[in-house]
Amino acid sequence: MSFHSIMKFQEDSYRPDGGQKTSIYVDHTHLGRHVTGLERITEELFSADSLAPLELTPLTASGTADLVLRQNLTLPMKMVRDKKALMLCPGFPPSFALSLFGARVIPYIHDLFLMTRKKDLNRRARLYMAPPFRRAVRTLPRFLVNSQYTRDELRRFCRPDAKIMLYRPSVRNIFGLDDSTRSQPREEKGPLRLIALGTVEPRKNLAAAAAILEALRVGGHEGATLDIVGRFGWGDDVERLQKTAGVTLHGYLPIEETRELMARADLFINTSRDEGLGLPLLEAQYAGLPIIAPDARVFREVLGAGGVLINPHDPREAAAHIGAVVAKEGWRNRFALEAAENLQRWNRAADEDRENLIGELSRLAARRL
Repeated sequence: MSFHSIMKFQEDSYRPDGGQKTSIYVDHTHLGRHVTGLERITEELFSADSLAPLELTPLTASGTADLVLRQNLTLPMKMVRDKKALMLCPGFPPSFALSLFGARVIPYIHDLFLMTRKKDLNRRARLYMAPPFRRAVRTLPRFLVNSQYTRDELRRFCRPDAKIMLYRPSVRNIFGLDDSTRSQPREEKGPLRLIALGTVEPRKNLAAAAAILEALRVGGHEGATLDIVGRFGWGDDVERLQKTAGVTLHGYLPIEETRELMARADLFINTSRDEGLGLPLLEAQYAGLPIIAPDARVFREVLGAGGVLINPHDPREAAAHIGAVVAKEGWRNRFALEAAENLQRWNRAADEDRENLIGELSRLAARRL
């Protein structure tokens, strides 16, 4: 952010009547549980450091019962008492009560699956998250989104006059990966090693990745393996995957152990039925890995020219495509270079989004909504 922008923010942040600055609250009540993409995005995009020089006030909770109480009562009461405050909701959707504050409440939309993929939701999501999410999407006038794809999907459901701002996350090398060895031939030519990251639940469609692995093993890549890193969710995918030869379910792993698996992998695979972004795909590019993903718009947006796009519903065709990619001389080096270029492209766009958002929030904080 430029010096001029910072000075303007500091001038505009104060009310014309000389009172205190408008409060900007952030709903952090979902933090402190297990760490998924929802929690990581909140911590990285909606912390005091990430949106400095804005002054944010995080609102937290301890335990599930406290989360429910605070989201449905404490947060709305904050808005009642502080009549000019803004509330950012980067995790759970704003409650019915919170949505009543209209333009002062700004959700961050990760994806639309709470509305579009009801059959893939667990009971908690169906009963607690989906109803207020539908209400917020259909009535609120301001949103933040993580991708152009999510923005366009949101347009199908929200008010025609709603303002939607891109706030794409910068991609950090959270696993401490190194792509310097990708251009070097392996000392021993061994079986292909695939890796997938994500909660084992129906929307991630990891059964399709296992089917592709089976097709690879039959089609000339005997001994190919698939490591799946992620906590066990709902549905029957865990049992099915445990029975597939070559698949290892690791559950949730600390960063150090995940890094070791990523460093040994040849390919990263994602066969999700739906994503608003797919941040792990970008993070895996720090390892210079080729990224296998469904041939869908969101993955073309995220990966640019650096992805191996497949039809996850046709395992034999997908396996043949992957086999053709790894049969080409110099494929490791090519994908390592393309990955580095794509990360630079994405992070430039993310930096622009951040500066735009700081400017927008500073203007809102100076206005009487």
